[in-house]
Amino acid sequence: MYETTKERQRAVLVSVDTGEFDAERSLEELAELAETVQVEVVAKVSQRRPDLDTATCIGSGRLEEVAQFCKNSQVDLLIFDHELTASQIRNIEKIADLAVIDRTMLILDIFAQRARTSEGRLQVELAQQRYRLPRLMGAGTALSRLGGGVGTRGPGETKLETDRRHIRRRIQSLENQLEELTQRRKLARARRKKDGITTVAIVGYTNVGKSTLLNALTDAGVLAEDKLFATLDPTSRALLLPDGRSVMLIDTVGLVRRLPHHLVDAFRSTLEEAAAADLLLNVCDVSSDEMEEQIAVTQQLFVDLGVSETPIVTVLNKCDRLARLPDTMGGQTVLISAKTGYGFDRLLQVIAQNLTPTQHRLTLLIPYDQTGLLSEIRRDGKVFSEEYQPEGTLVDALVDRRILHKVEQMVVHRK
Repeated sequence: MYETTKERQRAVLVSVDTGEFDAERSLEELAELAETVQVEVVAKVSQRRPDLDTATCIGSGRLEEVAQFCKNSQVDLLIFDHELTASQIRNIEKIADLAVIDRTMLILDIFAQRARTSEGRLQVELAQQRYRLPRLMGAGTALSRLGGGVGTRGPGETKLETDRRHIRRRIQSLENQLEELTQRRKLARARRKKDGITTVAIVGYTNVGKSTLLNALTDAGVLAEDKLFATLDPTSRALLLPDGRSVMLIDTVGLVRRLPHHLVDAFRSTLEEAAAADLLLNVCDVSSDEMEEQIAVTQQLFVDLGVSETPIVTVLNKCDRLARLPDTMGGQTVLISAKTGYGFDRLLQVIAQNLTPTQHRLTLLIPYDQTGLLSEIRRDGKVFSEEYQPEGTLVDALVDRRILHKVEQMVVHRK
C-alpha cells in the first residue's frame, strides 16, 4: 500500500481597488476563503484603478508583471476578487497561461464541498449553473473541463455541462425541484405556527460561532470548525427557556461580505427560515476588528428579506478572547462565550423576554369533576408538579394561552 498526498495548489490573489469597497479587507477575506479549500496563497496583488479593465480586469501591463511572477514562483492558479466575464477569463488565461477563477467561483466551490442535504446540493448546483450560463461562450480552460482543482468541483456532476440549452433545461429542473421544497418549508412553517411552536433563528457572519452556540445550548452535535462556511445546511433543535417554554432554535448558513447574488437567490428559501422566525439572534465576533461590518452585512440581509417587525437580539460572542469585558451592555445586546458558556443565563432570559408569551406559568387548583383539563394542559403545555388536596388537584403548570379562559377561576398563583 502506498500513501498518496495531494500537493496544495499555489495561488496569487488579485484585486482592483476602485474605491467601491474596502479592497484590503476583502482581499484578506479572499485569502481565508482560499485557505478553506486548502489553497496556499503565495502573494496578494492590488491595483488602484478608477474602474475595472474590460479586457483583463487589472490592465494588460500589470497582468504581464503578475504572469511573470507566477512563472518564477511555480503558481498554479490566479484568484480574482471580482466577478469576471467569460472574455476576461479567456484573456487573462491567454496572457498568464494559468487557470483563473474569481471570488464567486471560489465561494461556489466551498459550498459544493460543504453541502450535505439534497436541498443544499440542489441550491449549490442551481447557483453554479446560473453562474456558468452567461460564461459558456468564449470561456477559457477554467470552464472547459471538470477537474480536481478549486472552482471545478460540482455536487455530484460527472462532467461540465457545455451545451447552453442543456444548462437552461437543468436550471429549470433545479428551480422546479427547489420550488417544491420551498412549498414544503412553507407548509412546515404554517404547521409550526398552527401548533404554537416558537422559532428562534441564529444568524450572522460566517465563522462567528453560530454552530458552537447551537451545540452548547442544545447538544445538537452540529459540525463546528474554525473555518468559513463550516455549516451550510440549516439545523433545528429544541431549546428550553428559564420560564419553562420550549422553542425551536434554528442554525442558518453564515454570511460573507459581497456574497454572490447567485447564492443569495439559490438559498432564499433557506434564508426565509430566518425571516419567518419569531426572534433573531444576530451573532457576531466581539474579538474581531470587523465586528461593526459583520453586523452591517447581516442587517442588510434583513432588509433584503423584508424583516422589519421581528425582534433582534445582538449576541457578542467570543468574549473569552477579550482582555477586559465591557462595563455595561444594552438591553438588546448580550455578551457571551459559546466556548465557555459565559453569559448563557442572561442570553436565555433575554430570549424569553423578547418572545411574545404563548404560555403562562400558573398554580391551579383543579376540581376533581374537571380533571379532564389536565390532559389539555399537558397536550399544549407542561405540568411541573401536582398534589392531591381535599378540594381538588393543586397543579404547577405551563398553560397555553388558548385555554386560559377555561382555568381563569382556578388560578391560585401567577409566576
